[in-house]
Amino acid sequence: MYLGAPFTFALLQRFPHHRRRFAVAGLVITSFALVGSSFATRVWHLILTQGVLYAVGGSILYFPTIIFLDEWFIRRKGLAYGVMWAGTGVSGVCIPFIMNWGLNKYSFSTMLRAWSIVLVLLAGPLLLYVKPRIPVSQTSYRRPISLAFLKTSTFWVLQTGNILQGLGFFMPNIYLPSYARALGLSSIAGTVTITLFNSMSVFGQVVQGALTDRLHVTTVILMSTISATLSVFLLWGLSASLPVLCIFSVMYGLSAGGFSSTWTGATQEIRKRDDDAELGMVFGLLAAGRGIGSVVSGPLSEALLSGEPWKGEAKLGYGTGYGPLIVFTGISAMFGGFSWVGRRAGWV
Repeated sequence: MYLGAPFTFALLQRFPHHRRRFAVAGLVITSFALVGSSFATRVWHLILTQGVLYAVGGSILYFPTIIFLDEWFIRRKGLAYGVMWAGTGVSGVCIPFIMNWGLNKYSFSTMLRAWSIVLVLLAGPLLLYVKPRIPVSQTSYRRPISLAFLKTSTFWVLQTGNILQGLGFFMPNIYLPSYARALGLSSIAGTVTITLFNSMSVFGQVVQGALTDRLHVTTVILMSTISATLSVFLLWGLSASLPVLCIFSVMYGLSAGGFSSTWTGATQEIRKRDDDAELGMVFGLLAAGRGIGSVVSGPLSEALLSGEPWKGEAKLGYGTGYGPLIVFTGISAMFGGFSWVGRRAGWV
């Protein structure tokens, strides 16, 4: 979904009259992908259905709402986007427990088919209310997609920080459950940490989105960067018990979990440099930047954990075998504040 965002937004810009139809088609595709994956008997079946088909459907279902929201909100655009993205955190709080219960009681195929029905019943009626505010003109079809903003230093400075932050962002959410087990904690402890991260991300998205309406986006990024970096090095790295790990999940969710809400402020800064820059295309490229981290973090984290380095040689969390992973996550979070440095240098 991340890496395909520029292409999806280009499609939505090329056919603006059909954006609502795309959303409906996206819902059908995602539902079909879930049902198809319930019949999977090989890994490549899951890659095709959940990895590719579900992502394609999710993109054309989700991305039109980003364009519509830009039309409906002006003065508090950052807050509006923050509230919308907070929905991801809300889902992250509820779904793990529902899935854990369902997978224990029913088969994975039954849960996937049931979830496809739930998706249609919940999202389907809402699509009736997801619509543009500004009528689409015929000239929209003939207007070429402007990529002139790619020549500005503002875009590249903000994108660089976005990519660097994304390289380590996904690692805690992936490895907190196994890290909890490495400390000798129960499996439910790992679920609790993920739930705390997702629930705090709800507040992080809203707060950081609202702050971009009042402060320069690089200032908001700096605040997020400092909090995320300190939480990784001082809380995750020094955690050897569930309470400290829970505090880390809360702090990391509030800071790093809300980072994508700064994209609204980043887009506004980029559009100040280029009036022809389309919100969808800027968002799409920022999402693709985050997608680089999403893809790279998988094999990179495996390399960092290979052989359980520092285990027994360092103290507390750094000596659990996850030390290099923790350090890399902290460094990635710190470099996420590159745009603030860029502003000081006059590049933004």
